[in-house]
Parts: sequence; C-alpha cells; structure tokens
Amino acid sequence: MTRRVAVIGPSNSGAHLDALAYEAGKLLGQAGWLVYTGGLGGVMEAALKGAREAGALTVGVLPGADASEANPHVAVPLATGMGEARNIILIRSVDAVLAIGKGYGTLSEIGFTLRVGKPLVLLESWDGLGPDAQIASTPDEAVNLLTQVASADRWA
Repeated sequence: MTRRVAVIGPSNSGAHLDALAYEAGKLLGQAGWLVYTGGLGGVMEAALKGAREAGALTVGVLPGADASEANPHVAVPLATGMGEARNIILIRSVDAVLAIGKGYGTLSEIGFTLRVGKPLVLLESWDGLGPDAQIASTPDEAVNLLTQVASADRWA
C-alpha cells in the first residue's frame, strides 16, 4: 500500500519555510509517498510543488467548496466546503504528518494528529509536545524519520 503523508504549515510562511517545504515535498515524492496538504499557499503549495516535480500524486483538502481555489500543484482537489473543519479530514486521510512552521491552523492539525495517534514529525514547528512528536532539523531528517516510522508501524 502506498504511504500517505500530510504536510501541514502556514499559508503565510515566507521564503525560508517555503524552501524547507519544497525540499521535504521533493524528498517525500522521491521516496514514493502520496503528499496531501490543505491545498492553498505557503508551506502547502511549496510542499506540493516539490512532490509533484518528483512525480508524486498530490492531494489538496480544501476549505472551500470550489476546487479552483487549489494551488496549481494539486493534482486531486477535494473541495470540502467545511472551512477549518477540513483539518480533521486531512489528518484522518493520511498515515503520518509532517508539520513545517507555526500557525494556529497548523497547531490545530497537530492536536488532531496527536489525538488520533498518527506519527508526527516537526520541522521548525511547535515544540514541547511530548514524546509522541519527533523533531527534525532538516527536510532530509524529517523524511528519514517518517520512513522509519512507516517501516516500523502498521504499513510495513
């Protein structure tokens, strides 16, 4: 079964976080992951751009009811019409989560991830979340951690 990962992060992220997200998306795509995001800009767009350039299938779980709101790197737009409630759909749709950067929407998705017990890796994101969240210092380390969790967990 193909592994599915959500890359979460702020839509107003800046060049540094966008570069991290792009690299992480590219590495995830090269490693064979399907890459999901919230389908909008910032970290979400950068991660999907990298993933799509690496040949990965990209999915955007959109807050609005219009699929045309998706960034141009979304291959499969899921227009939920649910606003921020779509965050739980995003988290429930994947096997693992990579959080890049900080934002309150990102924090809510992290909370959902921890609540449902999915593997979580943090890259320049919220910290102090306890032993259920692994911290990476680079995109390469983040993808390696996700791959280790996937190998040891239920998708092996």
